[in-house]
Amino acid sequence: MRYNVYSDYLKRRYGEKVYKLPISLPVTCPNRDGTCGTNGCVFCGEIGAGYENLPASMTVSMQIAANRAHIAPKYKAKKYIPYFQNFSNTYLPALQLEQYLLEACQDDIVGIAIATRPDCINDQYLEVMARVAATKNVDISVELGLQTVNYHTLQKIQRGHGLGEFIDAVLRLKKYNIEVCTHLILNLPWDDMVDVVESAKVLSALAVNQVKLHALYIVKGTVMANWYQDQLFEIISKEEYVVRVVEFLEHLHPDIVVQRLIGRAPEKNTLFTNWQTGWWKIRDAIEGLLEERNTCQGEKCNYLNGSAVRKFL
Repeated sequence: MRYNVYSDYLKRRYGEKVYKLPISLPVTCPNRDGTCGTNGCVFCGEIGAGYENLPASMTVSMQIAANRAHIAPKYKAKKYIPYFQNFSNTYLPALQLEQYLLEACQDDIVGIAIATRPDCINDQYLEVMARVAATKNVDISVELGLQTVNYHTLQKIQRGHGLGEFIDAVLRLKKYNIEVCTHLILNLPWDDMVDVVESAKVLSALAVNQVKLHALYIVKGTVMANWYQDQLFEIISKEEYVVRVVEFLEHLHPDIVVQRLIGRAPEKNTLFTNWQTGWWKIRDAIEGLLEERNTCQGEKCNYLNGSAVRKFL
């Protein structure tokens, strides 16, 4: 492959295929409850990102069992990573987070992924994660929603935090040897190719472990849906998104694992989703352009470690 594929990384790390199991915790977000905002990000719907999740009223064990029963016979899976997916999953008391983590530590669980926001990372919570990881022999990773490194765009989408909070969160996670995955949307209407390339550079400079890419989709009932219907912005073409992803990969450090090149969303709840085509077609177009250009992840990652003085070395 011309980029560092997540499924291959899992096979190398665990010796076989590993599947993520989406888990809902009864949590909300500081950008919804008044801590730093009340309406959430302009693109976020009432149910958050976990549209395929089971109800948060079910226990973690019940959700793992139900998802395992669905995945195991279909994919012959034997190892799993519960993914605390929806909203901000460190936005709760630290000891309560520890209870959820311990409940998820079962015999066939090799890791736990926790989705959250940069402003919900705190040393006390990281101590909890490190303790559970050490005592239960599981890998714990944190998926940080950033979306863009353009702090003007972060303000525009009412993200409720800036780039500084993201940098702080990554540095703190690294002190505890907790792997970091960063979520990015490469086609926010106020970003251009400069922002795409800078996103790759920032992630590479911080040495994050993984990245997950999304294309913007417009959820009904959101602020962004109103803007979209009022034609206050335009969404770039599918072809331009493909080019942006390839440029991003070329500038991304080759050691960073790519979890996803394009996301999915339920069309019935959206006004716009992946240019109304299959996500796999867009993925195939990205891989096709990499082949056409005869390029790969990290091809342009030549900017680290004092690039201007290399001529003297």
